[in-house]
Amino acid sequence: QVQLVESGGGLVQPGDSLRLSCVASGSIFKVSHVNWYRQVPGNQRELVAALTNGGAPWYVDSVRGRFTISRDNAKNTMYLQMNSLKPEDTGDYYCNLNWGGNDYWGKGTLVTVSS
Repeated sequence: QVQLVESGGGLVQPGDSLRLSCVASGSIFKVSHVNWYRQVPGNQRELVAALTNGGAPWYVDSVRGRFTISRDNAKNTMYLQMNSLKPEDTGDYYCNLNWGGNDYWGKGTLVTVSS
């Protein structure tokens, strides 16, 4: 069973930076596609950034140029570096592993951007 644990969320001011981390258990991390999603209450979960194994990263337009997704296969860890944060970036951030047609989710970490 794959378990994902996010960390790094918090309350920050507009313009600040945060780095989210997600540590995965098990042995599939290295062969998985990794993704970060964001959910605001009342809205559907939205894909924010994606990184295939060996491929180029993808970002939703609203974060492109400000967020960076990365992975460290040796540490079974994925990251989301978030710079120049805006109030509209507020939400619960979930890491996701996709492998073999299966999706694995963390429990989320809350990011609040407010002055």
